[in-house]
Amino acid sequence: QVQLVESGGGLVQPGGSLRLSCAASGFTLENYAIGWFRQAPGKERERVSCFNSGDGDNANYLNSVKGRFTISRDNANNTVYLQMNSLKPEDTAVYYCVADGPWSTCHYSDRLWEYWGQGTQVTVSS
Repeated sequence: QVQLVESGGGLVQPGGSLRLSCAASGFTLENYAIGWFRQAPGKERERVSCFNSGDGDNANYLNSVKGRFTISRDNANNTVYLQMNSLKPEDTAVYYCVADGPWSTCHYSDRLWEYWGQGTQVTVSS
């Protein structure tokens, strides 16, 4: 049974940093596309960053987070991370860990991702 459990969200001031973690179970991480979406109040979900399955360190990023966010994965521990630096109020959202596979790609549409975590709230405010 595939499970994704996020942690690491919270309240941070503008310019601050947070690291989100996603503990995956029930599947082999490197064989799945894995990534992060977010949804702000009143807005649609948007893809933040993701890896294709078996894609090494080649990640996709939302334009507005490029240079500030970094996705990484620890295949040995089946965990995915999202390091978020220089946070802005517009980064405020619920962040979801997503997975699809096996042997899948980094879908742009949220509808194509099969597995979702419960979400973790990130609030950027002074």
